[in-house]
Amino acid sequence: QAVVDFERLGEHAAAFQGHDVGFCCLGTTRAKAGVDGFVRVDRDYVAQAAELARAGGCKHFVLQSSRGANAQSHFLYLRVKGEVENLVQAVGFDRCTILRPAVLLCKRQESRPMEWIAQQFLGAVARVFPAAYSVPVETVARAMVACVLQPGEGKVKVLENRAIHELGKA
Repeated sequence: QAVVDFERLGEHAAAFQGHDVGFCCLGTTRAKAGVDGFVRVDRDYVAQAAELARAGGCKHFVLQSSRGANAQSHFLYLRVKGEVENLVQAVGFDRCTILRPAVLLCKRQESRPMEWIAQQFLGAVARVFPAAYSVPVETVARAMVACVLQPGEGKVKVLENRAIHELGKA
């Protein structure tokens, strides 16, 4: 484990050397970081980390993005997620897997009242429609590991929420 300063990520290139696989779940919220901070963390830091990983020998990069990611979206969150997907793909990994989970079901230390309400509602919906609108973070983590252990099916693979559920159960 290496602790890096993302504001000086280039100075930490050695931390990205010698790894075959890279996993990225980096992100923040607009409420926590502001618009500029959100873009810097969710797009710029992720893209720079991907570039450093590739330069360090990484062959397979696994990125957690978001359902609805689209670089042309009018919504900042979805636009930034789409932009970073495009940037990561352009780095040129041998394999790139992008996971697009729906609402992540997890316990957070910080207070996010609206997210908590949404999680309560979606948790109940998930009992009837488990892969429709949400996914437990543990399922996403298992899917991320499983996609690395499977043989490659092309250079870029995008896994939507239902596929994440299926792979996360395997």
